[in-house]
Parts: sequence; C-alpha cells; structure tokens
Amino acid sequence: QVQLVESGGGLVQAGGSLRLSCTASGRAFSRRTMGWFRQAPGKEREFVAAILWIGGTPRYADSVKGRFSLSRDNAKNTLYLQMDSVKPEDTAVYYCAASDVDTAAYVYWGQGTQVTVSS
Repeated sequence: QVQLVESGGGLVQAGGSLRLSCTASGRAFSRRTMGWFRQAPGKEREFVAAILWIGGTPRYADSVKGRFSLSRDNAKNTLYLQMDSVKPEDTAVYYCAASDVDTAAYVYWGQGTQVTVSS
C-alpha cells in the first residue's frame, strides 16, 4: 500500500505561481512512477506530469511544458509540482498518483487539492 497526501492548492491570479506537494509513504514507492493529474469541472482527468522516483526524467503534458516543473525531496519522500505562469485553464483539482511496481498503471491516488486561477 502507498499513501499519498497532497497540499499547496489555493487561489492564484493568472501569471502567478503555486507549488503543490505530494508526500508519499508505504511500500516500495521509490520504485514507482509518481505523477500529477488534474480534473476540471465537466472534463475528464488528464495527465500533467510524471517521473520515475529513482533516476527518472520528468515528462510533461504539452499544455504545461515550459511552465510547470517537477522536483523531489528524497529525505522527505515528497514530490513537488511548481506551477509558474498559471492560466485560468489550469483551474482544476490536482491529484497525485503512484504506479503499480509491476504494471506501471497508476493505482494509488491522493485526495486531491483544488487550484483556482483567476483572470
């Protein structure tokens, strides 16, 4: 089992910045891919960014490339999503996810944190 706790959401003006955190605990999370997804009202959940915890290269959705960046603190078991130059279309509930070790499918999810970007 893996437990994920997100924090850092809130209200921000367009063009501003926000940093989301995802603290992980549980079995073998260091062998998993950790990712961020988001879901806006009336839309399907979509991929934002992900990284293999050990030795991985970050991957980003085209819609956030160049504006969002991933980083991690191994000592704190925490994954960060730095969101810069945010836009109103970034408004969504953001979820942290962890993959299954064998299948790489995302099977563990956090509770979500709301990000609202005002224009």
